[in-house]
Amino acid sequence: MGGNQRASSKISKWLQEIKKVRAYLLEVSIQCGYAGMFVITMVSLNHGMSHYVLAVYRHVVAALVIAPFALVLERGRRPKMTLPIFLQIMLLGFLEPVLDQNLYYMGMKYTTATFASATVNLAPAFTFIMAILLRLERVNIKKIQSLAKVIGTAITIIGAMVMTLYKGPIIDFIKSGGGSHHRASNESATGKHWISGTIMLLIGCCGFSGFFILQSITIKKYPAELSLTALVCLMGVVEGAALTLAMERDMNAWKIGWDSRLLAVAYSGLVCSGIGYYVQGVVNKDQGPVFIAAFSPLAMLVTAALGAIFLAEQLYLGSIIGAIFVTLGLYTYVWGKSKDLPSSAAPFTVEKGDHQQCELPVTNNDTSIKVENSIDGACHNSTK
Repeated sequence: MGGNQRASSKISKWLQEIKKVRAYLLEVSIQCGYAGMFVITMVSLNHGMSHYVLAVYRHVVAALVIAPFALVLERGRRPKMTLPIFLQIMLLGFLEPVLDQNLYYMGMKYTTATFASATVNLAPAFTFIMAILLRLERVNIKKIQSLAKVIGTAITIIGAMVMTLYKGPIIDFIKSGGGSHHRASNESATGKHWISGTIMLLIGCCGFSGFFILQSITIKKYPAELSLTALVCLMGVVEGAALTLAMERDMNAWKIGWDSRLLAVAYSGLVCSGIGYYVQGVVNKDQGPVFIAAFSPLAMLVTAALGAIFLAEQLYLGSIIGAIFVTLGLYTYVWGKSKDLPSSAAPFTVEKGDHQQCELPVTNNDTSIKVENSIDGACHNSTK
């Protein structure tokens, strides 16, 4: 009997430890999934697939995968749909599935997969600024954890700027003579549109950050992550299809075969839109939108490696130096965030004189709602 109790105690402690690092494990996994999407998508775009069609099909797959789970698992606990929530879902469907993804695909086609994934590193800065302006993130420079988040974000931006502005000598880790033709054609095709591609990526990154912020607001009023994911994907399909019909007059653009285009649609729809939106919604509910954006540099690091192997993209010294800065900034921010969340047992923390967001896990009981209202809406439950 005593042995069984000790074993149960060990299992319980192990599960508690897993719960503490769940958000980190989920974010690392989804960022690796994004890295694979960057490479597969680049291949499909190089083979002539329309990025408008890719964005639509991607969310068709995601909606078909997520909707059955939402209908079964969240039956009876979905809140009532109201006009404000519906309008927010419509805007969510535009910000990420339409605006961000189409601009991202266009920018990636005009630059490289590695460069495009590097621009996502600016998402923490954009999200951080938006969260502060909307009072969804606490900042008190007198506290070491808040200072660490600010410094970490700044270091991340510096790293991204180094990768963007400084190339330096080529670091050829992988000899790939067979990819020389692809590299030459890629450079000639993208050189003329590098600036416009960069602008598209930056605007898309703003939409990406805005999606995080709006999702954190919407999911408090509609706390059904699977259903919200399915609805956002559905709205992305409707809005994206309207845009595609306006931009792509050739109906043959909708045709895909058993090739890289089908793989790009299936992979990005299942992993990045379906599972990705849901996982980020869960993590956003516990940690807030800035926490999610802070992990975007990991996708860049993995994409750089995969791009060098499969796309024959060149790695420059500036990219490596920038990646080091980005990693340092990421760890600095995450350290500050971890200190800002000292105890998972406490449902909220509010300090006198501070009108900031409560960044601890969401609680749906009446007590938390009363406390939120009592501080005049300044304490918000973070979600993405």
